Amino acid sequence: MARFLTDAAGAAQAFRTEMESMVKSRFERLISDLDLVQREEFEAVKAMAAKARAENEKLAARVTKLEAMAGAKSSRSRSPVRKPVQSKRAKGNL
Repeated sequence: MARFLTDAAGAAQAFRTEMESMVKSRFERLISDLDLVQREEFEAVKAMAAKARAENEKLAARVTKLEAMAGAKSSRSRSPVRKPVQSKRAKGNL
């Protein structure tokens, strides 16, 4: 009887191992059919997006600063329009 129970326990363990591997392979196939992204790939793309976002914000700040500098220079270079000064002699000839 002990021998039978030992053999039955061994058979049950083998059956369990076989079922686990079969279920695991079935899930792996299902996941591959769903075309899901692996965690490592997701993390890599997430890091690239964060880097691109930070660089974009840095460039936007730089453009804003350059536009402000260009606006300040153009306002300084614009002088009020002056009318030509006529001499006394030119006024009398008109």
